[in-house]
Amino acid sequence: MNTKIAQFLVDRQPETPCLVFDLDRVTENFRSLRKALPLARIYYAVKANPAAPVLNRLVDLGSAFDAASIEEVEACLAAGARPADISFGNTIKKARAIARAHAAGVSMFAFDSAEELTKLAAHAPGARVYCRILVENTGADWPLSRKFGTSIEHARALMRRAADLGLDPFGLSFHVGSQQTDPAAYRAAVARAAMLFTDLRQGGIKVRMINCGGGFPTRYRDDVPDVDHFARAIMDTITEHFGNDLPELVIEPGRAIVGDAGVIESEVVLVSRRGAETDLRWVYLDIGRFGGLAETEGEAIRYAIATPHDGTAMGPVAIAGPTCDGADILYERANYRLPIALSAGDRVRLLATGAYTTMYASQGFNGFAPMAEYYI
Repeated sequence: MNTKIAQFLVDRQPETPCLVFDLDRVTENFRSLRKALPLARIYYAVKANPAAPVLNRLVDLGSAFDAASIEEVEACLAAGARPADISFGNTIKKARAIARAHAAGVSMFAFDSAEELTKLAAHAPGARVYCRILVENTGADWPLSRKFGTSIEHARALMRRAADLGLDPFGLSFHVGSQQTDPAAYRAAVARAAMLFTDLRQGGIKVRMINCGGGFPTRYRDDVPDVDHFARAIMDTITEHFGNDLPELVIEPGRAIVGDAGVIESEVVLVSRRGAETDLRWVYLDIGRFGGLAETEGEAIRYAIATPHDGTAMGPVAIAGPTCDGADILYERANYRLPIALSAGDRVRLLATGAYTTMYASQGFNGFAPMAEYYI
């Protein structure tokens, strides 16, 4: 538990649910990534947490930014980011969003289809573009491979088409899946991208960049490899394929920069048993899937939970949110155990919840307001 956040919660006793976020932890995480991968430019994945204090801190640290929408582009610009330091990294963009970003000076755009490439040529003429290729997401708790990316063969044709359309076929990208816990996933993906990169170069396409995406994990309930393991996997494979003639490298961390910087404090609304024949208790919190914990879908991201009764006798629980929706169950099969003494009115803390929480919250489902946010 972060002592700075713990002290804030003791001193302020804010209403729940709320996120308390330590900006100094962002600085530590950013610098750790930069130290581990000094040859890679960091483009923070804004979608992980787009709060202005986070963006302001990262601008001060010299970060670049991966934006998923024109709104995120404009939030980065408002925080002081240079247009040249923003990549419009979503492969699904409205034509008018492309035009607005290009007019603002953004010159780097992602694509993975001929149709998107046509829009880019029309509304961001001359822009640097990079094609997202499909790679395996094995080892990721939150896979991303079905919706995005294209085959090597299609990417090869698209990059040639980009040059024909007057765009700059700048690079290739991939994403090994969010909360990726296996460094081997990066080795395989880099090797796949390097093969296409070399083919394109030999075919006269002046490709210059490989974007290794995000996926770097945060520790939740279980230990994960530290960033150095992933850095070695990336750089060893890059060196194996390119020797001293290295391409420009980009990484797009989100969770790894902000995940462990935040803690959500929540109140227990009810603890109940569904029958005398079971030891299983249902613990209902004042935050659930619709309040910001969307990544509990499929019990994929499993947050560690701290309670005021830790260290006492424990028992099995199912954990759910407060809404009148049967889908608002966080954990039922993931073998959570919480103290027997836990009761309504207790406050609990969901740890490492700085990424993909506040921005996922509904705007008032069942009348529940989005959680408060404190950046300290």
